[in-house]
Amino acid sequence: MKKIILILCCLPFLTASTCTNDDSPFRPCTAEAKAGLNVSVSLGSMNSITSEGVTVIATDGDFAETLTAPFDNDPVFSGVYERVGSYIITVSKEGYQTFTTETIVVGREVCHVIPRILHVSLQPQ
Repeated sequence: MKKIILILCCLPFLTASTCTNDDSPFRPCTAEAKAGLNVSVSLGSMNSITSEGVTVIATDGDFAETLTAPFDNDPVFSGVYERVGSYIITVSKEGYQTFTTETIVVGREVCHVIPRILHVSLQPQ
């Protein structure tokens, strides 16, 4: 009988410690950091993407970050990890016209930012 009373007394504390959103069922957050911006770049009429010699900069007011493409086998520029904001992205490469986007908004869900994916095709000068 004492065990049942103990369980009943602890039940409110156990249910209060769960983290749920009233609109969705319980979903634990992951420990990974998600990139808010993911930009692939192709040159002219080429279908393949490249990162060689390409610079991608995301700005949000006074904040600016150079996006990186750390893997040769996956040349996608990523950045602004877990940072919401309204970004203007500038993509440049020597011998090609610089490309600047309109404002791209990165929002947030319960756990992480909602990644935005963009493809840019640079045109020769």
